[in-house]
Amino acid sequence: MSGKPFYTLDDFDFRDKRVLLRVDINSPIDPITQEILDDTRMKAIIPSIESLEGSKLVILAHQSKPGKSDFTTLRKHAKKLSEVLDRKVKYIDSLFDNKARGAIKDMRSGDILLLENTRFYSEDVALKNKSPEIQANSHLVTRLSSVADYYVCDAFAAAHRSQPTLIGFAEKLPAIAGRLMESELVTLSSLLTKDGGLTAILGGAKVEDSIEVLEYMLENNMLAEALTGGVVGNIFMKAQGHDLGAPNEAFLEKEVPDHEKLVEDAKRILEKYPEKILVPNDVSLNDNGERTGIPAEWLPAEHPIYDIGLETTVEYIHRISQAKRLMLNGPMGVFELEEFEFGTKHVLKAMAEAEGFSVVGGGHTAAAVEKYGLKEEMDHVSTGGGALINFLTGKELPVVEALKRSKARCEAES
Repeated sequence: MSGKPFYTLDDFDFRDKRVLLRVDINSPIDPITQEILDDTRMKAIIPSIESLEGSKLVILAHQSKPGKSDFTTLRKHAKKLSEVLDRKVKYIDSLFDNKARGAIKDMRSGDILLLENTRFYSEDVALKNKSPEIQANSHLVTRLSSVADYYVCDAFAAAHRSQPTLIGFAEKLPAIAGRLMESELVTLSSLLTKDGGLTAILGGAKVEDSIEVLEYMLENNMLAEALTGGVVGNIFMKAQGHDLGAPNEAFLEKEVPDHEKLVEDAKRILEKYPEKILVPNDVSLNDNGERTGIPAEWLPAEHPIYDIGLETTVEYIHRISQAKRLMLNGPMGVFELEEFEFGTKHVLKAMAEAEGFSVVGGGHTAAAVEKYGLKEEMDHVSTGGGALINFLTGKELPVVEALKRSKARCEAES
C-alpha cells in the first residue's frame, strides 16, 4: 500500500472488476452546433483509464448545471472520448435505472461505459452539502454501488464540491484517487511549503479568489513575492490610488462583485506587505483595436486596459527567471486577442524556461498554455479552478476527505 492518506491505483488489482470512475470532463460547448470545443479535460484522465485496463469501467460525469445553455446529454462526450482514447466508449442514456445497471452487469473486461449526465438527476444536485451518510444512502449511490467493486475519483476540478456522485460512493466502496487526482494533490502540496520560496503570479478576473490566496500565503510565510496582472492588477493599481478611467471603472462596476471592498482588501495587503506585491507600472490600452502603452502614472485612461505593459512584462520575466517555485493563476490580459497577448504569452514563456518548479492553473490559464504550445514545458498544469483556489487557501476538499475516510475505514475492517 502507498504511504499516502488515500488509496491510489497502485494499491489494487482491477482486472475483471467493475469500477465506477468519477471524472470531470465538463467541457465548453458550441451554442449553435452543440459540438465540444475543447477536449483538454478528457486527455487529462487518460492515465487513469490506462491504469484501469482490463477492468469493466463505468464512467460517471457531469456537464454544466440545470438552466444553462450547455446543460446537455453526454452522448457527444462519449464520441469525443472514444476519439481521444482510440477505444470504443459506449454511451448509456440513463444513470441508475434497470437499463443502466443491466448494461453494467453485461459488461466484459475491457469495456468502457459512459453513463448519463449525473446532474440530470435531482439527488446529485438536491443533496449537495448534506452529510456523507445521507449522500451515500441516495437511490443513485445505493443502486450503482450494488453493481460495482471499486470507486475511483479523478475529478480534481470538482474536489471542492460535496455531492453524491463525488463523495457518496466513498462511504460504500473502497475509494481510490485516480492518477490525475493523485498528481494534483501531490504536486500542489509542494507549493504550500512554509519557506517563503514561492513566486505567485495572479491575474485574470477572479479578484476575490486571488486576494484570498494572497492573504493565506502571506500569513503562512509561503510567498517570496506576488506579481499581479489582469483585473487583479487593476484592483491593486486602484489600491495604490490610481483612477483607472471611465471604461475601466465601468468594467469593474459591472463584472467584479464588491470591487470597492476588494480595493480596500488590496490596500490593506499593500500596507502590510509592501515589499511582497508587484503591481503593474505600465499598461496597454485597447485604442479601437490598436495597442497603446502608457505608464500607470498617466492614468486615468479613456480606453480600456487590455494587458500589462512592456516594462512590467520585462520586470516580471526577470523575477520569474530567479524564482525557486512558481505558481500562475489567471492571464495578464485579454490574450484571446492577438494584439493583447504580449504580457500573458511572455510571462508564460518565461515560466516555461525558468529553472524553478512551475505550476499553472485555472481554465483560462490552461487555455493560454495550450495556445502557446507550452504544456510540456510546465512542470504541472492544474485542471482545477475552484478546487485549486480552495486547496491553495488551506481549505479541506470534501472529495479528498472522503478518500481519506474510505482508506481509514477499509484498513480498520481488514
